[in-house]
Amino acid sequence: MPTILFSSRLRASLASLLCGLIAFGVPLLAAEKQLLVVTVTKGFRHGSIPTAEAVLAGLAKRHEAFAVDFARTDEELAEKLAPAKLSRLDGVIFANTTGELPIPDKDAFMKWIASGKGFVGMHSATDTFHQYRPYIEMIGGEFQTHGAQVEVDAVNEDPDHSSCAHYGGHFKIHDEIYIMKSFRRDRVHGLLTLFHHPNSRQPGDYPIAWCRKHGQGKVFYTSLGHREDVWTNADYQQHILGGILWSLGLAPGDADPVDPTYVLDEAEKKAGFRPLFNGVDLSGWKLRKPDGKASWSVQNGVLVNGVAKGEHGTDLISEEKFWNFTVRYQYQVPKDSNSGFYLRGRHEIQILGNKQRNTGGDGAIYGLKAPDLAVTRQPGQWQDVEATIRGNKVTVVLNGAKIHDAVEVDRATGSELDGNVDQPGAFMLQGDHGAVAFRHLRIKPLD
Repeated sequence: MPTILFSSRLRASLASLLCGLIAFGVPLLAAEKQLLVVTVTKGFRHGSIPTAEAVLAGLAKRHEAFAVDFARTDEELAEKLAPAKLSRLDGVIFANTTGELPIPDKDAFMKWIASGKGFVGMHSATDTFHQYRPYIEMIGGEFQTHGAQVEVDAVNEDPDHSSCAHYGGHFKIHDEIYIMKSFRRDRVHGLLTLFHHPNSRQPGDYPIAWCRKHGQGKVFYTSLGHREDVWTNADYQQHILGGILWSLGLAPGDADPVDPTYVLDEAEKKAGFRPLFNGVDLSGWKLRKPDGKASWSVQNGVLVNGVAKGEHGTDLISEEKFWNFTVRYQYQVPKDSNSGFYLRGRHEIQILGNKQRNTGGDGAIYGLKAPDLAVTRQPGQWQDVEATIRGNKVTVVLNGAKIHDAVEVDRATGSELDGNVDQPGAFMLQGDHGAVAFRHLRIKPLD
């Protein structure tokens, strides 16, 4: 077994986690938990597996609360996961396994996990047992495909969980990012995610890591871990160590699915704002054309217009109409995508996946006035907007900067619902030009 060298950063992280365990009342001198690390493959075999085995052995050696044994061959797997041997184990780790593994009694294995044991899966653990659906239901998702390896800015969905407490609100990592199927947010507790496709940046829900309860058992999964340099990364090691300890009941973390209902903070409630989109479904919204393509969906609390490049979706309009108001929202588009947010269904604040500063560029009052400043963030990032309309005057703040100040809008700006600019109107989210996502839509009606 090769020697494992840990950086000073990882040693500090481990020390911090141990202090946290003491604070949470975890007895550090308790008997070791016994874990079996499975690296058997019946499909693609990752070159990072030897590194994964070495890293897991090193983590166990340094953390006296658990010990690891290995099943590297069919024979070892059949012996060590035989029903009669399961009682000796407290948990199992599937480290980059693939295919239909020769476990002697898969049903007994599932019942063993559900009895209160720990299951930890890394990367291609979701590319395992496609033909045995109880396993897919247990782990919470199934590998569908992946694109080229890429750097992503992963979002930390639960900074309080032991597997994510060392990450900030988001972090960058270069790896092979899986696209999942058979995944349901209402059956897992999200840990790491993306709000757009890792390669195309089309908006949507692209989970990276999660945990869940399987009966009384605790299941932790991370799709990260394709590359050797990910396995030797101190932050990744802290990520999986936190997941292992959590699965064994030795570290804190929630496992309940998160309610996606959009709830305003107290300051906005007191200021008179209320949600325009509930984060759960399309209640309060309808297609502009009832027989149009149903291109809108709700994914992980986000309103997504999912159309591929060159395709056309359908505009979405609010059922309620408004006159004077302040509206706040966030939007995200991939590069060169085109959409718009229509005040009263007539005055478009342009949404475009580039930084053109003209009457057709991002943030423009379309066809009428270019933004005063070019403050659009990169495509694929969330943009923050506050727009106020009183009578026929519009003020817009984009990403904290005022880009329009009391601009007169005495006419519709194109593709409008109607030309009745002197009457209340609905909001319209343009969906017939390209992919776009919205979240945190809220409104404050004004006198």
